[in-house]
Amino acid sequence: MNKYAYIRVSTKDQNIDRQKFAMKEIGLGTRQMFIDKQSGKDFNRKGYKKLVKKLKKGDELYIKSIDRLGRDYDEIIEQWRYLVKKKEVEIIVLDFTGKFIADLVLQVLSYVAQIERENTKQRQAEGIKAAKEKGVRFGRPQLPYPENFEEIYLCYKEKQISKRECARRLSTNHTTFSNWLNRYELKKNRKIEVFVK
Repeated sequence: MNKYAYIRVSTKDQNIDRQKFAMKEIGLGTRQMFIDKQSGKDFNRKGYKKLVKKLKKGDELYIKSIDRLGRDYDEIIEQWRYLVKKKEVEIIVLDFTGKFIADLVLQVLSYVAQIERENTKQRQAEGIKAAKEKGVRFGRPQLPYPENFEEIYLCYKEKQISKRECARRLSTNHTTFSNWLNRYELKKNRKIEVFVK
């Protein structure tokens, strides 16, 4: 059984001394430490990959805190499962007292990930609703009508030409013409409703 440490900071400017000191206090030397100085957004990190290759069944992996593994809870859960269940490595989180039970950590992480996803969806929905109330439009900007649109539209309404022919004369495709047509008729109907009221 071997013991290893994984140390990570988000940028090259950040200091790893606090984490290294914690590892040295439990008897780990620098040769047992795998260090990354990059974002935890994914697990595509040089030091982490080297560490995973080195880990064998029964080895112990020490980390200062769970967020040193990464930022994305779903990916942390996936890696945690891979290390604990497949590689059969024991993970020790120093910020927890003693050797923390791996399955309990997984359950806590899964719960936090689920709550985070729900909160993100709720914040997005609230943000979109607030923006719409302020008149913010989402999606691609609407294409303006061509100059001769009304003339072509009248020909179409009088059944002189088809939608495809309208699109050809307006140098566009059938879908774009249909969108213009729907938008134009919707505006016309709204104007009529306002006038009637």
